Amino acid sequence: METFPNMRRDRLLNIEPQELKFLFELRKLASCTIRLTNDSRNPVAFKVMTTNPKKYSVRPNIGIVLPRSSCDVTVTMRAPTEVPPNMECKDKFLIKSVVSGPGATVEATRRLFNERGLSVEECKLRVLYISPSLRASSNLERSETGSLPNATLQRESLNDNEGKDVVGF
Repeated sequence: METFPNMRRDRLLNIEPQELKFLFELRKLASCTIRLTNDSRNPVAFKVMTTNPKKYSVRPNIGIVLPRSSCDVTVTMRAPTEVPPNMECKDKFLIKSVVSGPGATVEATRRLFNERGLSVEECKLRVLYISPSLRASSNLERSETGSLPNATLQRESLNDNEGKDVVGF
């Protein structure tokens, strides 16, 4: 079994994928899914933050992963209006996690991350842009193996303000 840095057994949450890959097309939204897996016997609270909150929507951006279960977090990139130089992206995401008490609510979880003295784990994820031409050749390979692509494309507008925590890292 291959070992990834964010999938250590001693972590509160196993986080996949290790980096967020968005299909980059002008004037089109793109989404990725992050899977948070809790293999422990305790509930684990999480909070997702980004260096560029105007560009991304995160749902849910805060929550609780119950013991021995998983939670999918959807990150949606707003429709870009211009191509960045060399298709490079410096955006990052930070996932914070902490052991939570049984029966904790989302509101209590929001306050939990503001408490001092808690042992909070952090996992950083970088963002990569995938050009449509590279994606097409990648999809051909993936369809033969049966694995699912990381990014999906959406064509509607995005007008929510959820997931606006800013962090510099």
